[in-house]
Amino acid sequence: MEMRKLGADGPDVSAIGVGAMSFTAFYGEVAEDDCHATLDAALECGITHLDTSNVYGLGRSEEIIGAHLDRYRGKGALPFRIATKAGIVRGPGSGPRKFDNSAAYLEQELDKSLKRLGLEQVELFYVHRRDHDIEIEDVTDSLVRLVQKGKIARFGFSEIAPTSLRRAAEVHPVAAVQSEYSLQTRQPELGLVQACAELGTALVAFSPVGRGLLTDRPPTPESIARSTFLSDNPRFTGDNLMRNRRASDALRNLAGDMGKPTAALAIAWLLHQGKHVIPIPGTHSPQHLRDLAAGTELALTPDILAEIDTRLPIGWAHGDRYSAAQNNGPEQYC
Repeated sequence: MEMRKLGADGPDVSAIGVGAMSFTAFYGEVAEDDCHATLDAALECGITHLDTSNVYGLGRSEEIIGAHLDRYRGKGALPFRIATKAGIVRGPGSGPRKFDNSAAYLEQELDKSLKRLGLEQVELFYVHRRDHDIEIEDVTDSLVRLVQKGKIARFGFSEIAPTSLRRAAEVHPVAAVQSEYSLQTRQPELGLVQACAELGTALVAFSPVGRGLLTDRPPTPESIARSTFLSDNPRFTGDNLMRNRRASDALRNLAGDMGKPTAALAIAWLLHQGKHVIPIPGTHSPQHLRDLAAGTELALTPDILAEIDTRLPIGWAHGDRYSAAQNNGPEQYC
């Protein structure tokens, strides 16, 4: 497995990680045993980076990871470098998302995450969404204090604009920015990919296979009905679903001609966008994870990269990335 830097002065982590939102009911019900089998498969593939959050299943994702880590405690170094997040205020029936980036709230939620994970320190701690009532420079100062306390090794931000990254980096180096980035969602190329490369910040790409659309088994109306998120997402509802399935057939056909899983080709394309890009696909299927990991071994020639861009040019996807409610939080910079 190729290794990449988690920030300019950060540790080497596997070129892809596992996004553990899929360990909850976000895309449909999942069993803990399946999640643990997926983590076992991740280790077999050489994957060393896990990404979770305090709000994924209201802590359930962290509990599942913590239970898996129990197998390794007291037996030397733990096998994964863990990233988690805080900043979204959510509870059962909490209604529209709210955000809190205050020092007290971030540390309070981090302490809960550490307890669920069974750790004294996480490798990376993100501010999940910006709270615009607090200047990002002040939030960065709060994160620096968490580093000084030894509770986190480094920090990052999720779904922020390049300008926000630059402001934070003037206070302290930012190890990572997390953003949706794939052949389906290419907004980060309008400044964020470049700013991260310039500043030595890892760009951790979530949903790198387009929430399943860039795979051999794209979502169906039946599978979408089991996901509250996809059921309200413009790219997966109404006529847009069939339009996007038909458009993405072009990538499936190319992958078939190459004898590779479509997910592997989508991951390989993303890895070729810069050595600082680290995709974190989410799945609770060991076999699907192996298909995703195969992308790390797939070298794409300039001709293949050009063919991919011809088949799925920028702007090919039908529908907005998020619904109006889902778009509450990410910074809009283009």
